[in-house]
Amino acid sequence: MSETASIAQSPSSGGAPPASKSTGVCVKKLGGLIAFAAFAWLLPVPEGLDVRAWKLFIIFFSTIVGIILKLMPMGAMAFLAILACSLTGVLSLKESLVSFSLPVTWLIVFAFVIARGFILTGLGSRIAYFFISLLGKNTLGLSYGFVLTETLLAMFIPSNTARGAGIVFPIVQSLSTEYNSNPNDESRKDIGAYLMKVCFQTNTMTSAMFLTAIVCNPLVASLAGDVGLSISWGQWALMTLVPGALCLIMIPLVLYILYAPKIKNTPEAPSVAKDKLKTMGKLSFDEIVMLGVFGTLLVLWMGGKQFGIDATTTALLGVIVLLVTGVLSWNDILEEKGAWGTMVWFAVLLGMAGYLAKFGMMAWVSHKMEGVVHGMHWGPALIVLLLTYFYIHYFFASVTAHVTALYGVFLAVAITTGAPPMMAAMLLGALSGVSGCLTHYGTGSAPVYFGSGYVTLKEWWTLGAILSVIYLSIWGVIGTAWWKMLGIW
Repeated sequence: MSETASIAQSPSSGGAPPASKSTGVCVKKLGGLIAFAAFAWLLPVPEGLDVRAWKLFIIFFSTIVGIILKLMPMGAMAFLAILACSLTGVLSLKESLVSFSLPVTWLIVFAFVIARGFILTGLGSRIAYFFISLLGKNTLGLSYGFVLTETLLAMFIPSNTARGAGIVFPIVQSLSTEYNSNPNDESRKDIGAYLMKVCFQTNTMTSAMFLTAIVCNPLVASLAGDVGLSISWGQWALMTLVPGALCLIMIPLVLYILYAPKIKNTPEAPSVAKDKLKTMGKLSFDEIVMLGVFGTLLVLWMGGKQFGIDATTTALLGVIVLLVTGVLSWNDILEEKGAWGTMVWFAVLLGMAGYLAKFGMMAWVSHKMEGVVHGMHWGPALIVLLLTYFYIHYFFASVTAHVTALYGVFLAVAITTGAPPMMAAMLLGALSGVSGCLTHYGTGSAPVYFGSGYVTLKEWWTLGAILSVIYLSIWGVIGTAWWKMLGIW
């Protein structure tokens, strides 16, 4: 799975409630949540809201809370939601399962499988070491090597945890150790702290740049589709190209000033990387196939409309090639737990969100929220909505939960103010992934990078807040200007 899903807690609060070691279920807390849902069930239906929408909202909201509090694994919470919908008659079993057949659900599964190919073949690590060997003569160049690695991997790995914590982080940690930069003393600032922060911030930015970079992006595209907006893989990449690239160029430079490493030159890094590449040997057959799949998918995703092949079919083609050539076995696919686990909770949440919109819940909430921006021009109104949506992520430990709970509502309100629909959809959607930059718990890769001990909590939050202002400025000004040139609004 791409993210942790625990509620934001301070270290002193003890974090999420402890779960049973045998089941992963916090029975007492889960009982409390069910009691809360039962109490809400008995409350009068809010005026103007359909009774079916209200009861589905209670189940949906309770499911989100359970996921955030980690009362059960996300897939298990999704199963519980299906049962609740079926037993209460809010949704039939068929209606609850309808999203399992949607292409966007299977796109995520296929993308996870392709990501497994990158990891098992070692191609992901080879790409990282290649860029380090080319750019790693100084610390700034070394950081850009990691930026390029993250960007390439983000096109195909729909998990910021898999590519950040699974591929990039171990290499960063190894290089920091090579330079005797240790997390437990001031030597952490020699190079380790800087590289850790650069790589984490890059990880959140690349999450915004591709439809397949993080699980919540296909969800964004699907929710945007509910209001008549179609966003393909190529359109998403084109729209995020300029603001995303500028942010990626800026991250190492700004941190080089605000959080400067003591070691400026790293002449040994290219040698270390070359030694690693030498140990890996020549490209294996499996890696060559992965490169071929990499290139083919990129071309088809970017020009899908011209070729008449949608993104999900393209991803399935990649999976079949990997199976036929033996790069992956069927057991490899079955063992990709992240894919199947994500499929379950994603499809269930997506289905409930869709029916909430169908039953009028989103329209009702949007009407209530319009009061906040009533009478405002769409420009200032969109700024207020965007800032609120972005910084409310301080209270979330999952970008997916954030998107599921709020994206559809904020988009609907933005559109009612007169904001250009596609611009509002992309600003809210792309910056959903970026919002993980704020805290040490805001997205799945954050606890791994922060847990290395190189960056203090104060430094983490301060730098995240400063960079967030820069990000919002670039996306809000340069990003919207770029979209104007593209004719988006």
